[in-house]
Amino acid sequence: MRYRIVPVTRFRQNCSLLWCPDSLRAAVVDPGGDLELIQAAIAEEGVAVEKILVTHGHADHSGGAAELSECLGVPIEGPHPDDGFLIDGMAKQAARTGLTGARGFTPDRWLDEGETVEIGPLILSVLHCPGHTPGHIVFHHPASKLAVVGDVLFRGSIGRCDGPKGDHMQLVNAIRGKLWPLGNDTEFIPGHGDMSTFAWERAANAYVCDFVEY
Repeated sequence: MRYRIVPVTRFRQNCSLLWCPDSLRAAVVDPGGDLELIQAAIAEEGVAVEKILVTHGHADHSGGAAELSECLGVPIEGPHPDDGFLIDGMAKQAARTGLTGARGFTPDRWLDEGETVEIGPLILSVLHCPGHTPGHIVFHHPASKLAVVGDVLFRGSIGRCDGPKGDHMQLVNAIRGKLWPLGNDTEFIPGHGDMSTFAWERAANAYVCDFVEY
């Protein structure tokens, strides 16, 4: 699987373009805004987007999903239904964050733990990783040893848990119990900032490294 990161919105959120190098079938993950940048990346890579994937309901990650879905004529898959209240409240989020173009939507498919999504011939696993938000999910492509983790985990940090229905221990348990078993050599695309590996985070991330006890 190939990927390209397109930072969008004033929060520099990592929207990801994922595609199969053979079929050139693609998906856009977390189109929070700045759709012209996302569409330019699609054109430059010469791929055919067949769906939009959403990790969670925060406006900087999902605020542009409705418009992009309409522009491309493709369905939206994700997040987990527990984030429905955030998507329903998108207008309030937009007013609070200044992301004025953010719009709510109803996904064509909600996603849950153990399900899969397809991008052409590629199959990605879905993991439900609550804590930052209750319905946050992660996408994992085992063959590429790549995970798209949204705001669950960052290089040297973890997602905030002080928002509505956030839970710090849920987040820590999701990282340790669901992400670490994917393998130390797994790379991940976070919702913001630089990529990293689970090995590096287990050794150096002060919030969830192997030397921290709760």
